[in-house]
Parts: sequence; structure tokens; C-alpha cells
Amino acid sequence: MTPSSEKVEFTGALGVRLAARLDRPAVPAVAYALFAHCFTCSKETRAATYVAAALAERGIACLRFDFTGLGGSDGEFANTDFSSNVADLVAAADFLRAEHRAPGILVGHSLGGAAVLAAAARIPEAVGVATIGAPAEPAHVLRHIPDQARIARDGEAEVVLAGRPFRIRKSFLDDVAGQRLAAAIGSLRKALLVMHSPRDDTVEIGNATQIFTVAKHPKSFVSLDPADHLLSRREDASYAGQVIAAWAARYLPTEAPAAPAPVSGKVVVQETREGKFTQLVVAGPHVLRADEPVDVGGLASGPSPYDLVLAGLGACTAMTIRMYADLKGLPLERVTVELRHDKIHAQDCAECETRDGKVDRIERIVRLEGALDEAMRAKLLEIANKCPVHRTLHSEVTVPTRLEG
Repeated sequence: MTPSSEKVEFTGALGVRLAARLDRPAVPAVAYALFAHCFTCSKETRAATYVAAALAERGIACLRFDFTGLGGSDGEFANTDFSSNVADLVAAADFLRAEHRAPGILVGHSLGGAAVLAAAARIPEAVGVATIGAPAEPAHVLRHIPDQARIARDGEAEVVLAGRPFRIRKSFLDDVAGQRLAAAIGSLRKALLVMHSPRDDTVEIGNATQIFTVAKHPKSFVSLDPADHLLSRREDASYAGQVIAAWAARYLPTEAPAAPAPVSGKVVVQETREGKFTQLVVAGPHVLRADEPVDVGGLASGPSPYDLVLAGLGACTAMTIRMYADLKGLPLERVTVELRHDKIHAQDCAECETRDGKVDRIERIVRLEGALDEAMRAKLLEIANKCPVHRTLHSEVTVPTRLEG
């Protein structure tokens, strides 16, 4: 059962579209988490990606998004400051609350860690906050912004941060300098996990000491040695995610709602209630999702019902061709089947008996790899039409349906 990651979007605090990803477990989520990325970073950093994946593997869905003016989000970075980032986090929590469930866990990396500490009081459903390499005060970021005198003099200036140009305004400097997190940390009233590497040369580990000292219990500290500030190594980012997921499980429901029990010889489909159309499909020991695209009101968290029909026909076609080729000793290396479903006017279908209304048309393209001559290829194409699912689609099918329970 593999977690999924889907693109979503919502309106941020400044009224612009914010790009996001929602990482979901394969079964209904036990809770939701919200991730805040580092200063001038994006939702696609290693830290964001692997923390979200680790949470999804533990049954916790995680929303990670680009702050205003960064990554795939709209808006101008120059119009933002620390306060607007905090407000974007609250807007993200509002989105989760409206569309799914309010976040139970808040996770922040670097300045994003300071942001989730500041936002926590405005997200009452959150029971825990985890920080990764976070500064004790947002003003720490001023150490990494060049030309502050020019910004203060001219009101704004373009500076280079992490090799990229950004326009910084004096209002950003003033806002960051005026923030005080100690009171918010001391009155958090939520479980706190502080994670920091002693080798972090961007935000020194003394910041973790300050956060941990001010915070009240329950609080925990985990060293991320030998990681760097950005968790650049995959194994460091993955470790951080796994630790957060294990820690979060102590404060959230320990088990996901059970998937429908498998029934021999049957397929069981059950709503997850995560979205309007989201379904959990259980076929023997296999669990997958079904959904509809976003443009028709779904969450796009799985293939659509028609996609699943095409998948069944395609899989059956390839299997039938393979069985025949192996039986006859044909040099077939690989089969690929491409399918497309459309509804067309019956009068446009030369091979259809129906002449009125619309009919379903499935276009199937079979690609055969291997040293096959034309006679072999023709025979394998003939065999494709004999697959059991193909025959079912062409035969009379009854679907007796009854209510139960």
C-alpha cells in the first residue's frame, strides 16, 4: 500500500493562490499534518518531501506548500514578511479544516520552524509542534540578508540569497526584528519536538537550547548529527521524517481506520470520506484508491472508475498475449497496451450496430517488442481480442444489485 502525493492549491493570507502538495497514506488518514519550509525554500526540499512521506507511511496525511511568492505559488516575495508567513500557515490550516481535517501536527524547518511556533496558538486542533533547525527568534534570519543598510535607506533592494535574487523590503526587516517567540513557546500547551544538528552552521544549535529551555513539558530533543542545516543528504531527511512520525504517533490516534476486510473472490469498495468521490478499493490482499479528477470535484488521489476499467482490459490483454507467446515459444520480449475511452455518436461508429444516441468506444493500441515476423504479430493481435475481459465487455452483462444492512 503506497502513499500518494497530489497537487492541491488554496488561497493564502494575501489573497493569492498558493501551490501545495498533499501526501496521503494508502488507507484513510488517522490525522493531518502541516509542514512549513525554510526561508526562501519550497515545498519540494528534501526535508519537506521526506518528512511528508514518512508521515504518510504512518497514516498521517501531510500538507506542504510554497509560501507566497516562492516555488509554484503566486504573489510577490517582496510583499511578504514573517507575519504573512504565519498567516499563510493559518490559511493552510483553514484549508485542511474545510476540505479534510484540521492539522493535528505542525512541522517547520528553519524559519518555518519559528513560523509554526508562532502560528500554533491560532490552530487549536494541533496537539504537537516539531521544529527542524529552527532559530529561537525570527530575527536570526537577518544574519543572512546582505545590504541591510541599503534596504533601510532605499526602502527595498534586490539581494542574493542562496545564489538567487530576491527583493527584500524594509518592512520585512522591521517585521522580523520585532518578533518575540519566547512567550509563544512558553505558553504553547502542545507537545514539542525540537530537532537540530550540532553541525548546523546556518542556525547554531544554541537556538535549540533556547527553545527547549523556554518550552514546558511535554518536550523532547533529538540530535540530527551529522546532518547539515538543509538536510541535504537523503538519509538525514528520511531519518528526521521517521522520528517525527514516530513521535507524532504518541499524541495522535495510533491506528488508521481499518480498511474493509478482504473477501475471497470479491472486490470491496468503501468511501474514505476524505473527499467527495474518494474510495478505498480492496481486492484480496491489495488496497488501492479510486477517485475523480479535481476539475469534476474529486481529489485526484487515485484512478477514476473508467481508468480502472481500462486498466483491467489492458492488463488482461497483455497477460493473454504473454500466455500465448510463451505457449508457442514466440520471441516476445515485452507487451505494452495503451487505452483510451470516449463516448461517441453512434452514427459516427461504422462498426457499431446501434445507430442512435452515443456509444462507448475504447481505443486499444498494442505494442509488441521482440524479433517477431508479420505473421507472428498478426496472430498476437488476434489473440488480444480473446482476453476474458475483452469478451466480457462484448457480451451481455447483468449486474443484480441489492441493499444490505
